[in-house]
Amino acid sequence: MIRTFTFDKHAIKEVNREAQPLPQRLSSAAWIDAHEPDDDEREQLNAFLADELPAGEDVEEIESSARYFVDADGIHVHSLFLSHSEGRHGNTTVAFILQPDRLITFRDCELADFRLLRMRARYGQVEAASPQELALTIFDQKVENLADTLEDIHRKLEDVSHLVLEEEDSDLEDAIDQLAKLEDSNGKIRLCLMDTQRSVAFLMRQLRGHNELQETAREIMRDVETLMTHTTFLFDKINFLMDSTQGFINIQQNQIIKIFSIAAVVFLPPTLVASIYGMNFEHMPELSWPYGYPFALLLMVVAGISPYLYFKHKNWL
Repeated sequence: MIRTFTFDKHAIKEVNREAQPLPQRLSSAAWIDAHEPDDDEREQLNAFLADELPAGEDVEEIESSARYFVDADGIHVHSLFLSHSEGRHGNTTVAFILQPDRLITFRDCELADFRLLRMRARYGQVEAASPQELALTIFDQKVENLADTLEDIHRKLEDVSHLVLEEEDSDLEDAIDQLAKLEDSNGKIRLCLMDTQRSVAFLMRQLRGHNELQETAREIMRDVETLMTHTTFLFDKINFLMDSTQGFINIQQNQIIKIFSIAAVVFLPPTLVASIYGMNFEHMPELSWPYGYPFALLLMVVAGISPYLYFKHKNWL
């Protein structure tokens, strides 16, 4: 699907797809957002650009020279955005082509950042007067969403902390599973923030002379640095809770092993007594005693109780 937007009184406004054919909308668009375009849409967009849209494997290249460059088509930035699918976060790359009179974005995944931006644009809340300002607005929106996601992770960590450190008989295996997911999400967010630093820094070098845009970019960079520090704090907290959870699991396992060990020691002496009197020797004086059998039972009871009382005296139980 290809959505087009125009500038209307220093704000972006989406053009109705039904009102105009795609070629006409492309020619007048200030922002072209291509989300999984079909073959026909891709062909029309390629014809309009007089060039091929970047292929998926090209967009996912990780070296800087392939992600940030300038050519005859404009300024190219391939930036990582946070996606969410089936309860887990992921990273997907959005290709930006910044031209003097328009911004083109190409992506293969529906993203909350763009969905929220469209909703805000519907109410005239996205202020932008140029494609360059719009590109920085998208990155600013991206950073805001990453901050909101980090707040959600922090709240979930507080719940896991209560589960691990305060609740009795808590499900520690479930806590480890939650911590693993939170650690993965925090890592994906940190990767997005690091990529945003590189993307905005590249744009700043290409937008020299635009003082207002430079100041906006610097504000985004300051926000990113603050969030990077917060991700480090979350990593430390996750590692602490993971170590604590594993420690509590080890304590529980040691308690179980301790019970089995004590049971083995308590039943060992009675087993020894029973083994002795179970021998089939001809000359065993106790076999002819009238009270030999009760004596053997009493001896086994005493032999079993004595280690237990000794352990209690030593506070080992």
